[in-house]
Formats: sequence, structure tokens, C-alpha cells
Amino acid sequence: MRREVTNRDWFGKVCAGVVCGFLLGVGASGLFKYSIGGGRELYWPEGLAPIKIPNLIWPVVVSFCFLFPSTRSAWGWLGLATGLLWGVLLLLGVVA
Repeated sequence: MRREVTNRDWFGKVCAGVVCGFLLGVGASGLFKYSIGGGRELYWPEGLAPIKIPNLIWPVVVSFCFLFPSTRSAWGWLGLATGLLWGVLLLLGVVA
């Protein structure tokens, strides 16, 4: 049986969106930087693109966190996505 989507427990959903959205954005930035390669140059286009990725992902996650039926499911699904992304980064050796 599906629960109705409500904003009754909005504070927990926002917290999940803010924390996990930030970690997803930073993780996606690291994965993108790893995929394009390159050095540590931050002032060339290939260095500026990863800096802007969290600015795109974080607000989207915070906006869509209200679609989860409960705080528990928001933390569960967003935490799972965050854990998987950071696990991939650990396996690739991007994060020491």
C-alpha cells in the first residue's frame, strides 16, 4: 500500500536533501574530474566544469526531496545513492 506524499515531515526531508544533495554533488564533481583526467589546473575550462557540478545537483536534490513519502525513505534512498557514488570513488582510487 502506498503512502500519500505529504509535507508533514518536511524538516527531515530538507535535512536529507541538503546533506545528501551536497555529498552527491561533490561526489559527482569528483567522478567527472576523474573521467576527464587532467591535472590540478582550476582556471582552465576542464578545471572549471567540475567546480560547477555541485551547484547544479544540490538544488535539484533539495527540490525533489519532498517527493519522498517519509523522512525515513528520503534518508534511505538519498543515503544509498550517496553511498554508492562514494563507494565507486573509493574503488577508483579518487578518494584516498
